[in-house]
Amino acid sequence: MISVVGHQPPPFFHRGPAPFARLMFFVALSLLLLVLDLRFHTLELARQGVALVTYPLQRLANAPLEGLESWGNYFSSLVTLEKENTGLRRQQLTTANLLLRQEHLELENQRLRALLDMKARQPVTSQVAEILYAARDPFARRVILDKGMQHDIATGQVVIDELGVIGQVTRVFPMLSEVTLITDKDQAVPVMIVRNGLRSVLFGAGAGNLELRFLAANADVQAGDVLVTSGLDEVYLPGLPVAKVTRVDRDTSYAFARILCEPIPGVERNGQVLVLGRREALPPAPPELESKDKPSKGRKGAK
Repeated sequence: MISVVGHQPPPFFHRGPAPFARLMFFVALSLLLLVLDLRFHTLELARQGVALVTYPLQRLANAPLEGLESWGNYFSSLVTLEKENTGLRRQQLTTANLLLRQEHLELENQRLRALLDMKARQPVTSQVAEILYAARDPFARRVILDKGMQHDIATGQVVIDELGVIGQVTRVFPMLSEVTLITDKDQAVPVMIVRNGLRSVLFGAGAGNLELRFLAANADVQAGDVLVTSGLDEVYLPGLPVAKVTRVDRDTSYAFARILCEPIPGVERNGQVLVLGRREALPPAPPELESKDKPSKGRKGAK
């Protein structure tokens, strides 16, 4: 190209050092910086400054990824917790069922042991029976046992639990029997006060209560006195616990005191009971006593 009026044409490319020279320069500079930083830690301050300036940018760049990870962890933890809660609820229900059954079995075992202990203390034959259900009559206090004529159950037999008398067999069927509880209004039990030996008759008052009747207003009866069977009717064995006096009302205008009692045994809350056999009849009086009571014919004739 020919210059015009003495001017040189402008160059199209500005050429500096050669690329290889540039490469070697920057390699030498890098090595120098590495050696200086390794020996004298000259770039530590610059490095910290760069890290401080770029930290917000790093956090901003990582924010979407961290957000996605946190949301994923949140939902996965919700699903995991829900599964764990469902499993724990099932396990709790199963454990609760087992605990309830175990407590029920322990109570039954304790009651059966007490019944067997009571059976060993009685001088008559007895057998364990289970209460199936209560009678349908709402005005009566009766229960149905799972044993009847086929098990040698007869009317008049006394029914007790581990604490004392709860009733008497009043009706018998081939496989079942009906027991009238001592709290029934038609049931009466001859009793005796343990403290002073005073005898009377205990009647059912309904609603789980008992009443001691036909005692004078000035009778020696106090709240807390324990009543046991007297055995005078030759049906109940003597000494079986029946009730405890809870209230004594004395009114001079009445000849008898009003004495309220509560049953000692679990009359209306038992599952197993003990049916006592019939009490043996008292032995007849010896001939010596009969001869003393009746004068001989020879003496009458001599007179």
